Amino acid sequence: MKNFIIGIDISKKNCDWCMLQEREVIAYCKVENNIEAIESKLKEVIKTYQIELRDMMICAEYTGHYIYPLTIACQNQGVDLWLESGYNIKCEAKKERGKNDKEDSRRIAEYGYKNQDDARFYTLPNKEMTLLSSLLSERDSYVTEKAKWEGQLKDQKDFITKEVYNTKAQRLQKLINQYEQFIKDIEAEIEKLIQENETIKHQSKLLQSIPGVGKQTAMAMIVATRCFTLFNNGRQFCCYAGTAPFVYNSGTSIRSRCHVSHRADKNMKSLLHMCALSLIRCYKKENQFIEYYHRKINEGKNAMSVLNAMRSKLILTMFAVIRTNQPYSVEVVHNYVENFSKKSIVNP
Repeated sequence: MKNFIIGIDISKKNCDWCMLQEREVIAYCKVENNIEAIESKLKEVIKTYQIELRDMMICAEYTGHYIYPLTIACQNQGVDLWLESGYNIKCEAKKERGKNDKEDSRRIAEYGYKNQDDARFYTLPNKEMTLLSSLLSERDSYVTEKAKWEGQLKDQKDFITKEVYNTKAQRLQKLINQYEQFIKDIEAEIEKLIQENETIKHQSKLLQSIPGVGKQTAMAMIVATRCFTLFNNGRQFCCYAGTAPFVYNSGTSIRSRCHVSHRADKNMKSLLHMCALSLIRCYKKENQFIEYYHRKINEGKNAMSVLNAMRSKLILTMFAVIRTNQPYSVEVVHNYVENFSKKSIVNP
């Protein structure tokens, strides 16, 4: 058990630090949010309090790209870093009143001390995975912007004068063409990265052998799972992606139907949903997914519930082809699921 915990509240320019030793607050400080300042402060703290690295842990709230300087500094200094969801920290501190950065750092430090048995220490992704994640995120933003302006052109065509529309269309079409070029450039970079990395290339090929799974979904899965190393099995990823249903019952009065949680990777869930829809609407060849969908609909199941089940089946199928290292086939998936079920019974 670690006895020296630093709780850090991260913002764009500064980080508020609260240091706990044996659960007692011993110091507060404010540090600039850059690698040099954080590294310098870590060295100072370790020297001042004569701390062994094995007894020290930093707990911080995950705040998107603002965490980058802290992750680099912790890696360089060999300090264990736990990045926790802001929702979990907030739930723990719900009984407390008021809010400021200094108090937030204390709450984060206390959360880290009390829950360190559940800590999952952060490891930086490799350069290829970082670059691929950045490229996919940038591509998504350009696709969204392009769709926004295309929608505006289509929507306004019949509701403004022809002269005004033509003038506006000329300007917007230039913008749309520019976004299309950006998307092509990024896709070329992504393809180059795939060809240079054998693991990503092989996993992408395996995933795209599954009906309904295209290149973008395959890349998103590889990034979200870090080449299928972050999750032990498909069930865990179903929970992460928001496709796993949960029971909501209590006593004799609350009898809600099972439904999925909103705490999920919505982008991943959206991609999986589009895969499921493409299977139903566009895929010509019959397969187990289409057969499953029609069978459940004929049984009177709700269409959205069936689609959600198909999203989960797609996730389990992706894990099956990666874990078995074989392209998609009904037999491969069936054997993997059977073996996984037997292991789950022996080792729940």
